[in-house]
Amino acid sequence: MLDTLLTTVGALALVVAVFSGWIQRSPVSGPLLGLLTGIALGPVALGVLDLPSLAESHRELHDLSRILLAISVMAVALRYPFHELRTVTGPVLLLLAVAMPVMALSTTAVAALALGAGLGVAALIGTALCPTDPVLASGVASGEPAERSVSARTRRLLSLESGANDGLAMPLVLIAVAVAGTATAGGVLLESLWQILGAIALGAATGLLGGSVLRRGADRDAVTPGPVLLFSLLLALFVLGAAELLRVDGILAVFLSGIAFNATSTGEERADDNKIDEAVNGFLVLPLFVVLGAVLPWSQWAELGWRGPALVLGVLLLRRLPVLLLLRRPLALKWRDACYLGWFGPIGVSAVFYLTLEADRLDLDPVVLPAGTMVVAASTLVHALSAPPALALYRRAAERTRERTTDTTPHKPS
Repeated sequence: MLDTLLTTVGALALVVAVFSGWIQRSPVSGPLLGLLTGIALGPVALGVLDLPSLAESHRELHDLSRILLAISVMAVALRYPFHELRTVTGPVLLLLAVAMPVMALSTTAVAALALGAGLGVAALIGTALCPTDPVLASGVASGEPAERSVSARTRRLLSLESGANDGLAMPLVLIAVAVAGTATAGGVLLESLWQILGAIALGAATGLLGGSVLRRGADRDAVTPGPVLLFSLLLALFVLGAAELLRVDGILAVFLSGIAFNATSTGEERADDNKIDEAVNGFLVLPLFVVLGAVLPWSQWAELGWRGPALVLGVLLLRRLPVLLLLRRPLALKWRDACYLGWFGPIGVSAVFYLTLEADRLDLDPVVLPAGTMVVAASTLVHALSAPPALALYRRAAERTRERTTDTTPHKPS
């Protein structure tokens, strides 16, 4: 089965590489192609990929999503020069401190109403689905179509929020685990503090050290181009492993390590590294989505009945968009930017990471994992298909604004 999976993922990666330019401009993203390939080759269709069920393979999915998230948030941290990151620090902190908890609460409420679930189950779903996924968000925050249409500030906000909130969602998830299980409030508080403070210390130390070492090596011509291009990837994996050994928040530690590395390095010694980061991020996502597509719990989705689609519709419409519209003025956003940021808060790898973490910490719930993966699959589909028309609408709104500005600008007499 491993050879079949490797062949499938390898063939798909070759297709994505050959048609990468077309895929960037089309409504078919790499993650969506992976998901559809997994469904087509899974037990509900051709039966080529006969993988263990979602309940049986959730630990493997957790490890795979953890590695992919680490690489992705490192790419986000290195996507822009550090001086550009500082210009949006305040808005990003507002999104993390206000928008993310409100999104967790609103998603919890939607889950409770749509599924008729108790507080524990609803909170597990709500907190796992609240973070914006950096893997899926990269498709609408970077790349030629987005860079040509969307303002740089809006793209930076989406990128940095998606990178930071994946790790910072951990305390919210731990609270949900405590509500649904037997953990005490004191135990959750202590674990959250250790996870966050430990991640800050580990991430800052490794990023600063890594950036300083690489910079000195480059100054002395001691580093060849190959290792330089792979340095950020290796740093992400090192921090992720160290964080697991220390039992701290690995995703947050990797992101902060990338920020510290970005601040320490000059950028000259890794001028081409951003391209490598994006390429790695684009191809490494394929195995996870192929596996996810092959293990989607169709029979459990059917048991949800109309409640499943109601959950999906409620989450996609109410989880994020109203919050960003209410925060438009504090975030200094134009209407088009608030709508764009409000709609494109995709749910993907980070949700798989937290859903499988919850399944590992608690007894498998018959609703949480199936309902959560239904939203992940729907978000992968809907946000990919809506990207091209959303970019077109954004461009038209920007053009109308420019035309009105031109019409109202007084002309100087010749």
